[in-house]
Amino acid sequence: MSEIYLKKVEDNYYKKKFIDFPYKLYKGNPNWVPPLKFDVKNNLDTIKNPFYTHAEISLWLAYKDGEIAGRIAAIINKSHNEFYNDKVGFFGFFECINDTDVSNLLFTEAAQWLKQKGMTSIRGPVNPSMNDECGLLMDNFSKQNVLLMPYNFEYYIRLLETAGFQKAKDLYAFWIGTEVIEKKEMMAKLDRIADMVLKREKITIRKVNMKDFGNEVQKVREVYNNAWSANWGFVPMTEAEFNFVAKNLKLAVDPDFVEFAEVNGKPIGFTLVLPDLNQATKRLDGSLFPFGIFKFLSDKKKINQLRVIIMGVVKEYQKRGIDAVFYRDTIRMGKKKNYRGAEISWVLEDNFAMLQAAKNLGAEIYKTYRIFEKGV
Repeated sequence: MSEIYLKKVEDNYYKKKFIDFPYKLYKGNPNWVPPLKFDVKNNLDTIKNPFYTHAEISLWLAYKDGEIAGRIAAIINKSHNEFYNDKVGFFGFFECINDTDVSNLLFTEAAQWLKQKGMTSIRGPVNPSMNDECGLLMDNFSKQNVLLMPYNFEYYIRLLETAGFQKAKDLYAFWIGTEVIEKKEMMAKLDRIADMVLKREKITIRKVNMKDFGNEVQKVREVYNNAWSANWGFVPMTEAEFNFVAKNLKLAVDPDFVEFAEVNGKPIGFTLVLPDLNQATKRLDGSLFPFGIFKFLSDKKKINQLRVIIMGVVKEYQKRGIDAVFYRDTIRMGKKKNYRGAEISWVLEDNFAMLQAAKNLGAEIYKTYRIFEKGV
């Protein structure tokens, strides 16, 4: 009979094993894009990552017959619990072989740790929060994951359901390709709406100023914390958290795809669209240096798709069609730069305004990600 046991990660030696495990697990899978290891390390660093100024995390590795067979993190986000006045704990960074004995042991340990800390339920996956990679891929496993979106084996669904997890919320990813964008009638209608909105609302649209990046980031934070405050799972981000995320994304930014909508110089909307750098990092196996940088620079020239990450408007200006201006400008620039399409992700299943806007453009849901939950 196989011996299965857990090892709590309490030093850098085992943390490295924790970080390295997925690279072995997914080896040979053409649809999993290995994240850069230093990004994962920084995300888990309780000193460098300001998320942990209001959060706790505990990591475990599962061993089967002497080999690492799985991993999990249990997370308490104090800001979440204060914002919602609840006692929800989270799990994340979950990876596992196709073995329910291993996965059940991991989930049980994480749930027990959260229960001992006073939590009443466990929700996930989040890595380590809803502001990072989150959700379990539920379909379309033959498609490569795009920048900052997760990927997992199909059997993970069974592992979670066997452990008693149930759906908490679905997150959708839309795809919009050149075959849709090139429909003249649709673009003509979008142009009319965008021009009408700009004139009616007296809005100014401008590109991000990369020379004033620090101040621009704080303007984004103001819009974000207002525009998303009613969304399920939202937790306001601190200045330090926003700076941490922005610093990590800065090298990926193409200023042509980052816009502010302003009224009298005050930002009331923002859109962030990034080239899908996963197309350039896929061959690196998690390491940019010393030789991966040359592959990256070569493959970066071949990137042909985008990810629409953020497109939001403060509450006072919502439902006025401002998103049409952002969509129009993004599509125009995408065509100019010869991108073949974009993933719009992620969108809450009950964000009906965003769902309708995407469908009006001709975008289609092509991936579903699920947040699961159960009591502890």
